[in-house]
Amino acid sequence: MSTAKIAPVMGSSSAMNMIGALLEQRAGQQIAANRAWRIETALKPLLRARGLATLDELVGQLVAARTGELGDHVVDALLNQETSFFRDVAVLDTVADAAQALHAANPQRKLRIWSAGCSTGQEPLSLAMLLIERGLMDSATPPEIVATDISPAALSRARAGRYSQFEIQRGLPVRRMIQWFDSVGGDWVAKPELVRRVQFRQHNLTADCAPAGRFDIILCRNVMLYFSTAVRQRVFDLLATGVRPGGLLVLGAGETVIGMTEHFSPTKAFRGFYEAADPAAPSAAVLG
Repeated sequence: MSTAKIAPVMGSSSAMNMIGALLEQRAGQQIAANRAWRIETALKPLLRARGLATLDELVGQLVAARTGELGDHVVDALLNQETSFFRDVAVLDTVADAAQALHAANPQRKLRIWSAGCSTGQEPLSLAMLLIERGLMDSATPPEIVATDISPAALSRARAGRYSQFEIQRGLPVRRMIQWFDSVGGDWVAKPELVRRVQFRQHNLTADCAPAGRFDIILCRNVMLYFSTAVRQRVFDLLATGVRPGGLLVLGAGETVIGMTEHFSPTKAFRGFYEAADPAAPSAAVLG
């Protein structure tokens, strides 16, 4: 008879299903069946911190607490916060081109940009660097960058502007690293004059209203991938309420508005971007 030990199971299927349902309820995100391993991997630190051995024990505490604050911690741990500085740099360069064109077309009006699902802040900080380098931040009406995320932990890191050596090397050229970051205790901390260019706010794309005001450019990159079709359509409806007529929407490479919404359509002015559908408004193409 074999004496080989069987590795303990981290959680039953019912526990995994309940945790997945909690993530979808709170954040609208789904975890595909072939990526269920992410639940165990992401929650291991939380299990250790609470002295728990299995996901079933964690679910037991969630039920006892009626999810509450513990549910917030579980959801926060499960959120995909993959990001990097200057991710898809050609796309960000085009965003900066669009910002310059929109500003030139109406220099008296403040240009507003929304980075939705900003994670730990690398995207909006990268964009701030680009706009500073192009002189837009020195204009009489400097652009406003609003960056939002559902995760309080991610936003706390973004506001601190503190990144590890690994994070700082992912996409950030040495010149910009030296110009905009200081080495502190093995980490790299963004200079206050860079961080203050971005307004970081907590926001749930699937449950909250759009931030106040209208935006000229909305970046919502690689966020829709984790939503069901129905949730994507609701998020597109939300984004449509937050964009100016003729404003631009920027999605990730694997995302599209086609078949999802009539609020946005491809624009010829900036390849790969989408324009807010409003026949009565001047087309962004005139800015090209």
